Amino acid sequence: MTILAELSEEDLEKYFEHTLEKDQRIEPRDWVPEAYRRTMIRMMAQHAHSEIIGMQPEGNWITRAPSLRRKAILLAKVQDEAGHGLYLYSATETLGADRTDLTERLVTGRQKYSSIFNYPTLTFADVGVIGWLVDGAAICNQVPLCRSSYGPYARAMIRICKEESFHQRQGFELLMTMMRGTRAQRDMVQDAVNRWWWPSLMMFGPPDADSPNTEQSMAWKIKRHTNDELRQRFVDMSVPQAEALGVTFPDPALEWNAERGHYDFGEIDWAEFKQVVSGNGPCNAERVEHRRRAHEDGAWVREAAAVHAAKQEGKV
Repeated sequence: MTILAELSEEDLEKYFEHTLEKDQRIEPRDWVPEAYRRTMIRMMAQHAHSEIIGMQPEGNWITRAPSLRRKAILLAKVQDEAGHGLYLYSATETLGADRTDLTERLVTGRQKYSSIFNYPTLTFADVGVIGWLVDGAAICNQVPLCRSSYGPYARAMIRICKEESFHQRQGFELLMTMMRGTRAQRDMVQDAVNRWWWPSLMMFGPPDADSPNTEQSMAWKIKRHTNDELRQRFVDMSVPQAEALGVTFPDPALEWNAERGHYDFGEIDWAEFKQVVSGNGPCNAERVEHRRRAHEDGAWVREAAAVHAAKQEGKV
């Protein structure tokens, strides 16, 4: 019996708080408050769902990629996203979550995923813009999570962020290539930027004043920065990159504020954000139905794997 097993719940709570105060990691063996456990499972599950659902928008272009090189790049990226989802589902299991239950929650609408993946990819330029803006926003949001208080999540994020950084460079390189092409290609890139800019800003979640989970997540050191802080960081990072590409963002209010030392930007359409998060976006039904079919079609694989595992255990 460990020393912690002999402590009262009040003492365990103090030990948990002391661990956070020392900026140390919470590990699966450690006692945690039930609210912390639920929050971590919800956060990691939504992240995992986003990685898996996020395979769909770009996966639709694998068979239509304009060259073998672009096809290979896209295949590798979609495969990376699948791996990210698996890391994160595994991390939820360290807190007692059941992966099958989480999938059921996703396909029945009881758990959410990132709103960004409910928008359609209309042209191949969208693949590049997703790499540049969407993965760029993900990097801004996820790099601080490498310092998250929950150890398995923080360690998973290290590899995920490295791969997401590579995805962003791939997207930027694709767009730079298209911007050196024909007028039609340049127009295609600008059109994609116009459609993805505002949804990318929505990826950071609602404004701090309307975010029900931010304050507690910050107190538990799950998050290190607020939604608005991360959103501002992303805008400041993206404007010089847009200038290098030769594209503009669809925001007449976007301008440098010397006094603040940041770019000012226009008001986000939060009504649209709420609609998409609530399941009423352009592709919500399509994305979830595709995931549901894939889950059902893969039932025989999971059953066969379980039987094989049972046989192998019997041989030991």
